[in-house]
Amino acid sequence: MILLQDILYKVAIKSVVGHTNILVENIQIDSRKIKSNGCFLALRGVNLDASQFIDAAIANGATSIICEEIPATQAEGVTYIQCQNISVAAGIIAHSFYGEPSSSIKLVGITGTNGKTTIATLLYKLYTALGYKTGLISTVNNQIGNEILPSTHTTPDPVSLNALLRNMVDQGCTHAFMEVSSHAIHQHRIAGLQFCGAVFSNITHDHLDYHKTFAEYIRVKKIFFDDLPASAFAISNLDDKNGQVMLQNTSASKFYYGLKNICDFKGRIIDNALDGLLMSINEQEVHFRLIGEFNAYNLLAVFAAAICSGEDKLQVLVALSNLTGAEGRFDYVVTPKEKVIGIVDYAHTPDALLNVLSTIKKLQHGGESIITVVGCGGDRDKSKRKLMGIAAAEFSTKAIFTSDNPRSEEPNSIVSDMAEGLDEGLKRKVLMIVDRREAIRTAVMMSKPEDIILVAGKGHEKYQEIKGTKFPFDDKLVLNDAFKELDK
Repeated sequence: MILLQDILYKVAIKSVVGHTNILVENIQIDSRKIKSNGCFLALRGVNLDASQFIDAAIANGATSIICEEIPATQAEGVTYIQCQNISVAAGIIAHSFYGEPSSSIKLVGITGTNGKTTIATLLYKLYTALGYKTGLISTVNNQIGNEILPSTHTTPDPVSLNALLRNMVDQGCTHAFMEVSSHAIHQHRIAGLQFCGAVFSNITHDHLDYHKTFAEYIRVKKIFFDDLPASAFAISNLDDKNGQVMLQNTSASKFYYGLKNICDFKGRIIDNALDGLLMSINEQEVHFRLIGEFNAYNLLAVFAAAICSGEDKLQVLVALSNLTGAEGRFDYVVTPKEKVIGIVDYAHTPDALLNVLSTIKKLQHGGESIITVVGCGGDRDKSKRKLMGIAAAEFSTKAIFTSDNPRSEEPNSIVSDMAEGLDEGLKRKVLMIVDRREAIRTAVMMSKPEDIILVAGKGHEKYQEIKGTKFPFDDKLVLNDAFKELDK
């Protein structure tokens, strides 16, 4: 049993109507989910102000309302709390309601444009291999030990997030690793959480539809590190030009990793082949199952986080050497007969696509072709479409521009935007096939033995979103089906 006054601790309150010594049995940001003795958090989102659902929440059993503006007419027997910032208040209240779960678990957050999912997943797998019961909060899925839970957002809303952390603590997890998106930082979804560590991977062109400018995108990412306590560790990629900027004002202990600069966790690639990476990390030579320079950075970030958390260097490296990456991240298959290599990757930013294609180029032995199937999401940052198109055309023997998740936009319009920056030479390397299934099949039919096919943009996703409906679609499944036809 918990009283309203007990979950308002640390919340910046402007005014109170009613009593705070009342019972709270559930908290919700969705008025439809409110039950008896519920507390409704009337969040103001980007597209929706939940204060319009206050009456509906009361009708469903809410006896307390947290809001930024108290309604002109108040319901009898209901307590209204006017707070300074509802988004911040929601995080703090959710954390208190669920018994401050982040204080009972070692919580590490990973932020950056690319690599978040792989770093978080590798940390989860590493700590599981080291014998810990571990939690994971990621774009692909959420996990509590071996239990897999579906994931709808990179970082969940504050109520779902704290409920998940509480579940992890109750089930005996000692560590949890979570992706922290720029949206989540800006919307204060992580407010109230106590992080023991944070990792910065890199920052490149993305989410400018939301943040508007690259400077604002950097500023928001930096808030995560600015808010860390002195007891935490902060790890950053020194090879990224904004790597030092991220840790400028943090109170946490600072550590850096990289391949090109002198830093706390220094890596060097000795060999990069289809069977993995041979690397030197802090003078220790190790072979890893992951491929590519971008994964060398991911591995360094994971190693750094583990060492900063107090783990043994050799045990960490031995365990890491046996791990595979996250689903849909440089996920590859080879056809038995034709020996065509198919790679499925989530790369959906210009930088991520360039990283993957650069890695593939280094795997070429001779005259193999690189055929890239790629699209761009609808209702998202349009400025990156041209850059994605140029990257795919320049670094591929043949590129097929296709549909990704067009959402409310017309797929043909998105594909045309991708082709906008191409000169005549690059245009000759490009096919436009809007149907994604047909585009993948065409890439396979065009391939010759030893060729490499990259299907980029959707990775682990099992759907394609078109006009508000999510249709089942799995890049890897479609690619495998086409490969079966090829090998007949």
